[in-house]
Amino acid sequence: MASAAASSTSAVAGGSNKGAAIATGSALWNRVPKANAELFALTYGALVTEVLRDFGDDINAVNEQLDKMGHSMGVRCVDEYLAKLSTAAPPCSKFLDTAEVLAKSAFKMFLGITADVVIHEGTEGKEDSYSLIMTDNPLAIFVELPDQYQSPAGEGQPLLEYNSLYCGLIRGALEMLNMRVECKFVKSTLRGDDVNEIKVALKEVVAEGAGAEYQEE
Repeated sequence: MASAAASSTSAVAGGSNKGAAIATGSALWNRVPKANAELFALTYGALVTEVLRDFGDDINAVNEQLDKMGHSMGVRCVDEYLAKLSTAAPPCSKFLDTAEVLAKSAFKMFLGITADVVIHEGTEGKEDSYSLIMTDNPLAIFVELPDQYQSPAGEGQPLLEYNSLYCGLIRGALEMLNMRVECKFVKSTLRGDDVNEIKVALKEVVAEGAGAEYQEE
């Protein structure tokens, strides 16, 4: 795992420059086989339906399961991303370098879309979080959430996070770069927002070879 993380960190440096990340994303998109967008969305919708059937009214468990699936995919996506790169990149030096890579390279390669990046200023002026803003959401084509999943049944009740897979993907990929992050959807067009916004906050930079905690879930 440590060697994979080291190689991954080297690859992410392409995102330190927005233009380079866009070019990398376009090149990678041209190298990967294309899936039908409608079929992709319908397949994910069927997966969410199956998870809902398995866990019933336990919405927290449904959200956790979707995130967990995304995490496992994110770990594997890093390897595929590396395999498709035609040239090596210099080492990545900081968390914010991952923003443009995710938004302009990884999203383009795996989803066929790009996202805008908004950097947030955290405590003591530290820039330790950012948002990925998507106008398009390939997972949500044709999706309209039933009323019981759009608003909680009561105060403090959880909402169905239909797009939890994205958060797991990002979390898994960044763990391969030795970065522990918190990731959540703060805006969703499925709930009437005008854009989809994923907030990614750095919690910890983990030393290489952190151990079993960073195995695939």
